[in-house]
Amino acid sequence: MGITGGSLSKSSQETLKPIISIDNLQVKFETEGETVIAVNKISFNVSAGETVCLVGESGSGKSVTSLSLMRLVEFGGGEIINGRMILERDKKKEKNLVEADAATMRSIRGNEIGMIFQEPMTSLNPVFTIERQLTDGLRLHTNLSVSETRDKALQLLKEVRIPDPEKRLYQYPHELSGGMRQRVVIAMAMACRPRLLIADEPTTALDVTIQAEILALINRLKRETGMAVLFITHDMAVVAQMADRVVVMYRGNLIEEGPVEDIFSKPREDYTKALLAAVPQLGEMAGTSEPKPLSIPGQEILPNSPTKSLIEKNITVLEVKNLVTRFPVYGGILRRRTANVHAVENVSFSLKKGETMALVGESGCGKSSCGRSILRLVEPESGKIFLNKKNILALDSQDLRMARRDMQMVFQDPFASLNPYMRLRDQIAEPLKNFGLASKSEMEDIIYDIMKKVELPPSFLKRFPHELSGGQRQRVAIARAIVVNPSLVIADEAVSALDVSVQAQVLNLMMALQDELGLSYLFISHDMAVVERVSHKVGVMYLGRLVEHGSRAQIFENPQHDYTKSLMAAVPIADPKQRNISGDISFKPIPSPVFPNNHLIEEPIYQEVEPGHWILTNN
Repeated sequence: MGITGGSLSKSSQETLKPIISIDNLQVKFETEGETVIAVNKISFNVSAGETVCLVGESGSGKSVTSLSLMRLVEFGGGEIINGRMILERDKKKEKNLVEADAATMRSIRGNEIGMIFQEPMTSLNPVFTIERQLTDGLRLHTNLSVSETRDKALQLLKEVRIPDPEKRLYQYPHELSGGMRQRVVIAMAMACRPRLLIADEPTTALDVTIQAEILALINRLKRETGMAVLFITHDMAVVAQMADRVVVMYRGNLIEEGPVEDIFSKPREDYTKALLAAVPQLGEMAGTSEPKPLSIPGQEILPNSPTKSLIEKNITVLEVKNLVTRFPVYGGILRRRTANVHAVENVSFSLKKGETMALVGESGCGKSSCGRSILRLVEPESGKIFLNKKNILALDSQDLRMARRDMQMVFQDPFASLNPYMRLRDQIAEPLKNFGLASKSEMEDIIYDIMKKVELPPSFLKRFPHELSGGQRQRVAIARAIVVNPSLVIADEAVSALDVSVQAQVLNLMMALQDELGLSYLFISHDMAVVERVSHKVGVMYLGRLVEHGSRAQIFENPQHDYTKSLMAAVPIADPKQRNISGDISFKPIPSPVFPNNHLIEEPIYQEVEPGHWILTNN
């Protein structure tokens, strides 16, 4: 199905006046006496009804460009030192945003220019309810009454398919999953129907079905309102589905620009060719049983074989039996427990040494809660968890602390998991110190080696987290997890914030470490193409339940459950000639995982459709 009204013809693009024109924009940062030119004299336009995708590696200047348009870059230590940014306002007025005063920018932000930020947890205020944050912009920029703003906020939550929107209005950001927080941020950005929407990695934390819906929503609004869209992403499949034009950046420079079809079919620059070559394609693993390293231009792909320990011993590292995790919902004047969120319901699986099991499913389905429950970062209600035959649920606090050396986690939001007051050197060294794994002299060598493995220069060790891009922070989080050589790594969207080339490097690194050390991975992800490439087994979760699980080949080549089939159908294709995102797309509402206190959940019944391939029959 093609995009309905999603793309402009070439003649239309030529006649439309740009809503935003960027001319010779140059932005610098001062870091410890060193001047860094983050954006170097770039120029491009975005017209009404047009989507321009800004792509490039992490640290290439994509987000700095977007923050400059909002004049937020100054709050992060940046300075616009050259260029113009001309915004066409209502009534044919123009404004150079570089020269705009603070009052003018306040009237523009959220009203004429909306922005979806990369990290939802840091862009939402933790002490305000979702309703307060959604209505702040409406109260500032519109004349709606209190009841009208609340109704509008509720409608916005429905548009981005937040389940139980009436209840979510009164919740706080920490009570929502990463994907739901991202949808709230999207709703906030589109609240005032801006003329220009800047979307900085808007679907990074979203599963493929929600991603398809959000992309369709943006397309629909673009068609109905003539909104211009500046879409920043590292996902080349999304670029293929969304873009009219593509702007490629590298180290602050604009190196290539053109229609999306030309960029994908006949890229001129070697860097653009490298980006496209590193994109994993759904279906390319058909007929294989083992994970396979991703292609990186200029590097030879070595054969990836099962670990020696897996072949010889067949050791079970992790065993999960009937895991149940629920979160209380409080209501009434006395704030009593009135219901429960059934986050994880009777989930069972096992993971062998040197094996990767992927958990996939919609945002809020329980993937992350399952991973956190295994580490006891949230306390399960019932079930059994064995790590190397050790009963994790029976450990006291001291024993649990020591057990976590063998089970590390890479969290979904790297900024929230890193200490903003500590330099990177101290953050990577901290696990080594806590477990007494290295002397002071050994520690330096280990830290430098880890930085090399995650493709970060040693000079970054002096930096703080806020001085890195989102992708760079994620690589630091991965380095900190693997530095203690754990037997189990739970990777919760570990590569979701990385551009495709760095993603390929990190995934290849994880697979190489798996072969070398016999590491086991619980890989939580919404990227089905990546999951297909790296996993041995796959579990599909829906509303807290494991609805289908089996080998990678069984799930991807012979899906049986209706929900699994819908996931596969929603995966974007990295080919602009095969667009499967419709501007008029319609989806069923997501059922609520919230049930009353006395609600009884029946025991799951599974059918083995082929050896090792199970589907839930009573869902």
